[in-house]
Amino acid sequence: MCASESTAEKKETLNFIEQKIKDDLAAGLNGGRLQTRFPPEPNGYLHIGHAKAIAMDFGVARKFGGVCNLRMDDTNPQKEDMEYVKAIERDIEWLGFKWGKMVYASDYFQELWDFAVWCIKTGKAYVDEQTSEQIAAQKGTPTTPGTNSPYRDRPIEESLALFEEMNSGNMEPGKAILRAKIDMASSNMHFRDPIMYRVLNLPHWRTGTAWNAYPMYDFTHGQSDYLEGVTHSICTLEFVPHRELYDLFVDWIKEWKGEGDNLGDNRPRQFEFNKLNLNYTLMSKRNLLILTKEGVVNGWDDPRMPTICGIRRRGYSPESILRFIDSIGYTTFDALNDVKLMEAAARADLNERATRVSAVLDPVKVIITNYPEGQTEELEVVNNPERPEEGTHYITFSRELWIERDDFKAEPDKKFFRMCPGKETRLKGAYIVDCTGYKANPVTGDVEEIYCTYDPDSKAGTPGASRKVKGTLHWLSCAHCVPAEVRNYECLWTCENPRDAIKQYEKEHGVRGIDAMRPFLNPNSLSVNTSAFVEKWAAELPEFSYLQFQRIGYYNVDPDSTPEHPVFNSTVGLKDSKGK
Repeated sequence: MCASESTAEKKETLNFIEQKIKDDLAAGLNGGRLQTRFPPEPNGYLHIGHAKAIAMDFGVARKFGGVCNLRMDDTNPQKEDMEYVKAIERDIEWLGFKWGKMVYASDYFQELWDFAVWCIKTGKAYVDEQTSEQIAAQKGTPTTPGTNSPYRDRPIEESLALFEEMNSGNMEPGKAILRAKIDMASSNMHFRDPIMYRVLNLPHWRTGTAWNAYPMYDFTHGQSDYLEGVTHSICTLEFVPHRELYDLFVDWIKEWKGEGDNLGDNRPRQFEFNKLNLNYTLMSKRNLLILTKEGVVNGWDDPRMPTICGIRRRGYSPESILRFIDSIGYTTFDALNDVKLMEAAARADLNERATRVSAVLDPVKVIITNYPEGQTEELEVVNNPERPEEGTHYITFSRELWIERDDFKAEPDKKFFRMCPGKETRLKGAYIVDCTGYKANPVTGDVEEIYCTYDPDSKAGTPGASRKVKGTLHWLSCAHCVPAEVRNYECLWTCENPRDAIKQYEKEHGVRGIDAMRPFLNPNSLSVNTSAFVEKWAAELPEFSYLQFQRIGYYNVDPDSTPEHPVFNSTVGLKDSKGK
């Protein structure tokens, strides 16, 4: 068999969720229809963990010709805001996806209320007036059954009247809840009469003051899927124990709608996959909100944050994020992934797309003593050797240059092949120079100037360039570059698993929130360099431009950047560093 035939017959690789969907479509379930949804709560900005769910929900719809809706799970008005809705929309679009319909859980509030009334009338629900502590005590344990609420068999008319009172605005929150009447002895703790509605007495940012009692997540999620026409409800593993309740509520709402068994296989089905967990990373909107409010970071889009907008500002491309997610895959068990895998995906991606730029972060001056004063040369530089179609630009060469301080040693060891007295070095794209000496500060010993001569016949691109020397350095003309601010980032956390470390600290010290986080925060997570220089044309590049500072690492243009004050963010180094 020839290679082309082998490639053509290679079996398509699908993850287990994709295989389930493919099988369902082949079996004609849901009339051969595929509809998914991504249902975030608009109570914060999305993080890298959500990106995995987005890639799955939208990705399978795209792959199999279906549709994915964006549905805001807005059942908790005290934490939700339109700011977060807009941010969620931006993040999904940045990742390269588009939803079919934009919907809200609040779109279904009236139907959910009517359905809950039907549940009461058919003996499937009741209003409980116990305290939360009493209800918790009656819940039982996974190995011992719970005990029934004294209100479990209260008259239907009484529950109906109390349910109306729950939404009147006159009942104090916590005074009563609506519970599903299922089985207090069930081995599934979620079946032990779960809460359907609670009283909040808060206006909703979309529905105003129409509701004072709001549905719980478990009572909203499956029913919204059903009412919306979702065929595959794809969730993370913590929802595995909820699946039976999800299916039961779907059965009930089918019965309420009078569709019952006539619907056959046309129902939403829940499947679960593992979350994306990263070491040295904390992913919890509640905790990320604390970091922003306490000023530990400079907003949700701080490049140290694991938010999608923070990762974007750090300089990651959407393609690199999706490449990383694809590389770690989807399974049915949770794991802690190494953040270096994400960095490696960014590095591979940026090598292909980043524009090459000369930048000097810790400058020391080099004077080429035999180069004519006032003379300059314009040298052509390829923007991206991986993509020749992106063209070239010009960099100016002159008598006085900046190089990196680490590229010079007055007393080098044998393995140092950069600039040092008595040795030749090539200046990248320009000439070979011979270091003849240097001047140091008499007090500090810091090198202030380096002196060289150049070989005029060694210019890159000419026959004389064939002469080889071991070291090649990047550089900038002192008179033809601009000062820049460079923000260098490291991990925000000093421990591999900050979530567990913070929980343990809370338990041992009796503190919560920022006080439990501070012991694990990296004080060196951000360092700002205001001594750097870059090429002039780089200062004009638009925000979020992907750059490679030659021989240093990958950077991007920060939104704070202006031509008068360019600002760049470090993304990843050119190579993986062994230490954190």
